[in-house]
Amino acid sequence: MTALTLSSDDAGYPPRLRERLGDDAPAQLSALGNLDLLSLPKTAIFCSARCPGRVILTAYDQAARWRDTGRCIIGGFHSPVEKECLRILLRGSQPIIICPARSLPQRIPAEWRQPWADGRLLLLSGFRAGENRITAELAIRRNEFVASLADEVYFAHITPGGHAERLAHRLIDWRVPFSTLERA
Repeated sequence: MTALTLSSDDAGYPPRLRERLGDDAPAQLSALGNLDLLSLPKTAIFCSARCPGRVILTAYDQAARWRDTGRCIIGGFHSPVEKECLRILLRGSQPIIICPARSLPQRIPAEWRQPWADGRLLLLSGFRAGENRITAELAIRRNEFVASLADEVYFAHITPGGHAERLAHRLIDWRVPFSTLERA
């Protein structure tokens, strides 16, 4: 399993990254899977790590709706709610783009293998090889990376003063539509 590398001057490099992130856009991307998914309309999902219980089921229902309608979903799938949404999405047939807050994994997890083999999964990272430890700073950069690629963003929950709230302000600057299920 060999990752494909895209430099910022390659034709396949998403122009939105340069448009929205400017000088903060990754100089190089690593990808495993179907790069054609980048050309699809994408909805990003985010949820603060601490989330009220009343929000969780609604987020899962939303993930099931996206799965059933075939919507391409992009995310880091790191928070507990995001991880469960990914499990729901993996049971469908819609496209998924997973962006880890580190370099690409050496092996694809078992539950991702069939969607990857079916051409409906793309693993995409803007971090250099060897960046294996997820940190708060890398997670923030990954979330900006994900949001910059999205056509729209869905926040299941935003903690006031948190990173998701700051990301929502960037989306306003970028004119990316977003919805919020709930703010604390």
